[in-house]
Amino acid sequence: MKLRWICRSLALTLALSVLLVPAPAFAQEAHPPHWTYAGKEGPTAWGKLDSTFATCSIGHTQSPIDIKGATSADLPALKFDYKAVPLNIVDNGHTIQINYPAGSTLTVGDKTYALKQFHFHHPSEEHINGHGYAMVAHLVHADSEGHLAVVAVLLDKGADNPLIATLWKNLPSEKGKASDIPSVTVDVNQLLPADRGYFTYAGSLTTPPCSDW
Repeated sequence: MKLRWICRSLALTLALSVLLVPAPAFAQEAHPPHWTYAGKEGPTAWGKLDSTFATCSIGHTQSPIDIKGATSADLPALKFDYKAVPLNIVDNGHTIQINYPAGSTLTVGDKTYALKQFHFHHPSEEHINGHGYAMVAHLVHADSEGHLAVVAVLLDKGADNPLIATLWKNLPSEKGKASDIPSVTVDVNQLLPADRGYFTYAGSLTTPPCSDW
């Protein structure tokens, strides 16, 4: 099961989700099943494209969702311990992804997760009370047992974000090939809002294989 949390600030909203399942087996394959965001291989067809995607059609706690009617709760603080690192960036064919080396963590209660990578979706997949955002950054973590935790930072239009500006200046020219740029340093703390209050809900991966348990 994946739990989601959302924090609010003026121009930035933070959503955190924890997926308590191992990483999908097809991630180790040389050629994972192909999917898109539109057309014949778009979201309505994901569950039929490959047997590993079946949950996209039959899952019971699928994300993203529109968060409505949230109630107050006494939740543990989100503790981020992120480091600045040399840039490793890749266009994986679906999004721009930044790979993170060991040493940066997220702690929720008594659970600690290591930051593995972050990537973007435009526009945002998540909504709050019917409102979508210009873009979302998903920060992907894993614990020692392979369980995933994903932080979703919802971004509105406004002043330039220094981290995003740096990434856009260093976009890779070739898809599917990661680029190491040791002369450029990135710090994912620059994506986080000052207000760390949040929502939480049960959900799934937002893209194939749509795992929800």
